[in-house]
Amino acid sequence: LSLFTQKLEGRGRVCGVQFRPGGFRPFAPLRPVSDWTGQRVPVADVLPGADPETIRGILGPGTPGTPRTKGTSKAEEASEAAAEDARVAALDAFLLGLEPEADPQSLRAMRLVDLVRTDRTILRVAELAAAEGVSVRSLQRLFASYVGVGPKWVILRYRIHEALERAELAGGLDWAELAAELGYSDQAHLVRDFTATVGVPPTAYARPAP
Repeated sequence: LSLFTQKLEGRGRVCGVQFRPGGFRPFAPLRPVSDWTGQRVPVADVLPGADPETIRGILGPGTPGTPRTKGTSKAEEASEAAAEDARVAALDAFLLGLEPEADPQSLRAMRLVDLVRTDRTILRVAELAAAEGVSVRSLQRLFASYVGVGPKWVILRYRIHEALERAELAGGLDWAELAAELGYSDQAHLVRDFTATVGVPPTAYARPAP
């Protein structure tokens, strides 16, 4: 997985939903989440009942996208805000209407991802597996089914987040030393992952603005 860009054209509404890592599988339990990783597919192919007519009903009628001007009244702004709240409520109702069943494995996956995020000493899959008391292979199967990527990918992604924080807080970082701290075999691997995630190499990201 890497950065991508989606250009939106024309006029209309865009509605997005962000699930916690591990939290989507109960809404589409028939296939592992890894089947959707890196894919762009119609929502109706993933969620039952999410046909175009239903989605249009959630987004609501009208011709949105008109930029606000100084002449926009507070009443108009309040009306649009209320309409937005109604769309969010309609989307919530649609998702809950799918009646996702409680899934202990989904909760387990969410907990493990959160552990990787908060425990910065976890640098390898074997360490996460040991902390959970399972085999590496069992952990890999759980992540493929519920997160969509492997535990190694998740660990590296959060360590990249840590590198970002360090780059923002400190100037003149020793990237070779940081790579070792974050569990990378060498600086080149950190640079490659950092660039794929952020879009620029570490030195360019850390360079002060002119």
